[in-house]
Amino acid sequence: MTRQQILADCVRESRILLVRYLKGFDDSNHTRQAPALPNHLAWTLGHLALVMSRTAEKLSGQPVPESDFIKGDGRAGNAQRFDTESISFGSKPVADPGLYPKYARSVAIFDAAVERLASAVLAADDAKLESPTKWGQGEVKLWTLLPRMVFHNGCHTGQIADLRRALGMGTILS
Repeated sequence: MTRQQILADCVRESRILLVRYLKGFDDSNHTRQAPALPNHLAWTLGHLALVMSRTAEKLSGQPVPESDFIKGDGRAGNAQRFDTESISFGSKPVADPGLYPKYARSVAIFDAAVERLASAVLAADDAKLESPTKWGQGEVKLWTLLPRMVFHNGCHTGQIADLRRALGMGTILS
């Protein structure tokens, strides 16, 4: 198995683990916030999809898809697309469902981003994976962004678990 295959499998596996926590969410509650918790589900799915799409862009050169994201002022999202400013690092989720894609569309955008990233890493050669890229305040080798994406997805899965508890949604294990 190649490094590319291992990294792609890890990204896909992080999706499988996150999706387990979507049980019970729908259009009526996917933008519902809970006291003292930072994010709602729509924001989380959009945020993860955007970060993975930006990582895929670094690997493949393919831009973040306009079919899933709009570059607005934080209030331009709609039933089909996330406004990148409303889900970027440091943004604050709002409970207005009209500013985020519907539940099923939010999940579909997240799923597409996982596949986009997995496909981009599979198509990258070793030289590309070893090349440096700017990320945050520093510079890293491109391949190191893949474990970061898995960790990032896992951190936000924990937030979804907390949100489920706060909203009284019960366990996913039943």
